[in-house]
Amino acid sequence: MIIVKDLLIGIAAFFVAHILTFYQLNGQFLKSTDWFRKNEIIVAAAGMILSFFYIWGTKYTVNGMEGMLWPARFIGFGVGMIIYAIMVNYHFNEGINAKTWVSLVLSFLLICIQVLWKTKQA
Repeated sequence: MIIVKDLLIGIAAFFVAHILTFYQLNGQFLKSTDWFRKNEIIVAAAGMILSFFYIWGTKYTVNGMEGMLWPARFIGFGVGMIIYAIMVNYHFNEGINAKTWVSLVLSFLLICIQVLWKTKQA
């Protein structure tokens, strides 16, 4: 039986991880600030903190999915795709074209398949 509370905590941890990762990797391209370009060491060191969110996301999602690893991987990937599309559109005005919409829908479907499709463990 899926443990909804753990699954939601895991998804939330992936959500935070992907937002922070977006800024860690793409902050250098923000025109509104040059802080990321001037502080590469700090930005890189923040990766240690980021890692905890990925670890927690994986831990809680695996637990929420009855100990199965693949759903956690696909859920983390799907959340990352959705976050990235939103952030690129917001910060860099890179519109969401038809190809990106299809990719986002597929990412959302990937999450739904992993959460809602009931299978028996071997």
